[in-house]
Amino acid sequence: MTIDDLYIVNYCHPSCAPLLNIMRLPKDEAFALAYKMAGQNKDTTAFYRFADFENYYPKRLQTDKLLHARFVELGGKPLQEHPLSFVLQGSAYLNDWFDNGIVTKIPLNRISSNHISFTYGDSMASLEKHGEFTMLTKDMLFKVMSNYDGTLEEFMTNIEKQYHYIEVQVWDDECVRI
Repeated sequence: MTIDDLYIVNYCHPSCAPLLNIMRLPKDEAFALAYKMAGQNKDTTAFYRFADFENYYPKRLQTDKLLHARFVELGGKPLQEHPLSFVLQGSAYLNDWFDNGIVTKIPLNRISSNHISFTYGDSMASLEKHGEFTMLTKDMLFKVMSNYDGTLEEFMTNIEKQYHYIEVQVWDDECVRI
């Protein structure tokens, strides 16, 4: 595998539409949708956060603000306030979490460096647990990968052991529309 072979993956529960972000809705609409989805999917891991949306919403809002600000600091040019979330190279863990639903896979080389950022693991969980997250631009990630003492496959295996996955934030919806 080479850097040109890398792709990003978005997982979506079967009862949802892919490539959307609930945080982009007006607050009252977001809360109504979250409670509706949680009520309709009580036994689904992906919707536990929606059952406690009053707690989830401000944390997600804060995380997205910090992600946006950090990306701009690193030279990114986000076109959205709230990114679409993907993972690099996919994640069996997340596929299961979203009940093996809709999977959208996009070649990484299709997305401009101006509109994509990366964090090791779940950005919100990292912020909550450690008070910070590590963000990388596409160029920074490629440098880390090329400096890694091993193959790209070994790098990704090491990431999976340490963080489960590399989270990807896409800041331009047009580059992921199929």
